[in-house]
Amino acid sequence: MTAPAMISFANGDQLPQLGLGTWRSEPGLVAKAIKVAVAAGYRHIDCAAIYGNEQEIGGALAELFADGVVKREDLWITSKLWNDAHAPDAVQPALEKTLADLGLDYLDLYLMHWPVASLPGGPQVPLEDCPLAVTWEAMVATVGKGLTRHIGVSNFSEKKLRALVAASDHKPEMNQIELHPYLAQQGLVDYCKATGIAVTGYSPLGSPGRPAGLISADDPVLLKEPVLAEIADKHGVSAAQVLLQWALHRGTVVIPKSVTPARIEQNFAAVSVQLTEDDVARIAKLDRHRRYVTGIFWVKKSGPYTLASLWDE
Repeated sequence: MTAPAMISFANGDQLPQLGLGTWRSEPGLVAKAIKVAVAAGYRHIDCAAIYGNEQEIGGALAELFADGVVKREDLWITSKLWNDAHAPDAVQPALEKTLADLGLDYLDLYLMHWPVASLPGGPQVPLEDCPLAVTWEAMVATVGKGLTRHIGVSNFSEKKLRALVAASDHKPEMNQIELHPYLAQQGLVDYCKATGIAVTGYSPLGSPGRPAGLISADDPVLLKEPVLAEIADKHGVSAAQVLLQWALHRGTVVIPKSVTPARIEQNFAAVSVQLTEDDVARIAKLDRHRRYVTGIFWVKKSGPYTLASLWDE
């Protein structure tokens, strides 16, 4: 089996371009998914505190380490800071809780999950009162303490990234954003690459398992896109594999989620798919700036966040 290419960081660390996502990976299933993924060749696991499954993932990792299947240093583990821990004195405790749940001494990458702040218990806080740059400096401090090797952000627009880069001596090393042919975000990807910020794409298959509140009757179904079906048929692969190879071809990291063993293995096999330049050009024409994870859940009555302020568009 071909291994995924690597993204290199300034200190020499390397991140496998293809990883296993764990958003909405159900309790009771995610541990098995981790073990199947590692057996299939995955060495990159994407987690987050808010997913509510880090303890179970930690149990699976402990078994893999104890059984000698992999060593800690063989894996790249990412997790994310939740919105209610943006206060500077809350960042390190949140990271330490994630480490305890995962049973790890350090993370490879820690991301600010959303450019949205809230108090524990839910009430939102305007960014003027809890600036992203202040939260970021608390994250920078965790690198110096050896709690994480790298830090970055998620769901950040180019405008927010530019402001953070200007405000800190330690620029984000990653921006994790929704990416697929219906939402290619080429301008943001180009800015990140030019600035030396790696990019991870989530919901690469069009987020078919997203919560019901994010599904509309008129949503286009990415996996049923005729162009993708034609390209998949030509190469004798699945539409999902075409989507994942498209992401890899762009030089982005991609983290498909699955708890189904056959799909986990099929997704990993996407690294061997070879798209032609014509395939890539046809896929590029599919962009319709269509978000599946819209961020509408952060728009509260009388709250400080709007979709326009969240995405800066």
